[in-house]
Amino acid sequence: MADLRRSTVFFTEQHLSYADILPPLEVRSRIEVAVLNFLKVLNSSTPAISILPMINRKKSNSRVNHGLLTEDSWIFLSRSFCTRSLMRENTTKSFMRVWKMMEMCYEILVKEKRVTQRELFYKLLCVSPDYFPSQVQVNQTIQDVVALLRCSRFSLGVMASSRGAVAGRLLLQEPDQEIVDCTTCGSSGYAISGDLNLLEKLTMKTDARYIFVIEKHAIFQRLAEDRVFNQIPCILITAKGYPDLATRFLLHRMSRTFPDIKILGLVDWNPAGLAILCTFKYGSIGMGLEAYRYACNIKWLGLRKDDLAAIPEESFIPLKPKDLQIAKSLTSSEILQDNYKEELAVMVQSGKKAEIEALYFHGYDFLGKYLANKIVQVDYI
Repeated sequence: MADLRRSTVFFTEQHLSYADILPPLEVRSRIEVAVLNFLKVLNSSTPAISILPMINRKKSNSRVNHGLLTEDSWIFLSRSFCTRSLMRENTTKSFMRVWKMMEMCYEILVKEKRVTQRELFYKLLCVSPDYFPSQVQVNQTIQDVVALLRCSRFSLGVMASSRGAVAGRLLLQEPDQEIVDCTTCGSSGYAISGDLNLLEKLTMKTDARYIFVIEKHAIFQRLAEDRVFNQIPCILITAKGYPDLATRFLLHRMSRTFPDIKILGLVDWNPAGLAILCTFKYGSIGMGLEAYRYACNIKWLGLRKDDLAAIPEESFIPLKPKDLQIAKSLTSSEILQDNYKEELAVMVQSGKKAEIEALYFHGYDFLGKYLANKIVQVDYI
């Protein structure tokens, strides 16, 4: 993956900040060095409480890395730093959280365990309730530690919680396990593991020509139940809403393993649907230090504004304030290509949105026909 980072853009090594995948021993060494540096400053002739410098994860420090030799793009963070300090009132608690989180991660690595963010939250809620009253503080502090130590979340012993599933023309084999044929997994599909190390070791084979990334689990189930992969040589994958890391990682792996397969997104025609698509395509700013590890060249198949004529007027839903907030955020970012900006502008101007289920007006078996007609336009989206 380091080769990918270096080969796509000439200036990458000067400007790109990223988090490495490191063995537990090296991560523990980095934590130990942080502690020793802190004690060294504290015990010097002019003692002080040292600050914690970390890569800034704000939008102002994010960029989009466009590949020169490929169509791949992803969000990255440049080398701009922010700090956590015990001496500044607005960062005191954040400063303490980082040290507590490093302690927890060190303990996890020593015990050779892996935990989810949710498990960490309940542990920290018991031992440090004043500093970790909600899951938000845990998630943000994990990313602070990633930005401080420059190692991936997975390297810290934090495992992804997966909601995702995959179905269709894909054979999967975990090490020392039987081959799983994803055409026989039923409408619920094959559950994607949250263990990124296991996903990295999966052996995969396929004769598919398309990967359909489905926003909603119910739509995924409908397509799997209709066995759309018998009519269209495809793989179906869903994260059941906003994409989790494990599903994004598996999709990224498939894009590398099968570079000739087209990856196509089926999402609601609303700002949230477009935001989900962009997360698969570029990654997220919050995880910009390792976004390249989860991004893929996905194209927006539908719903698109050209599909609206097939949807009855009664099926449209008014945009809500949250929709407009997401639209504003997308518009102000650098990630949207021009035709996606046009789609977003039409949504905002019309003041309405449409869900994939609106296509059921034409019958419950219409989705397969819709996909078959849409893939003809793939080169133009």
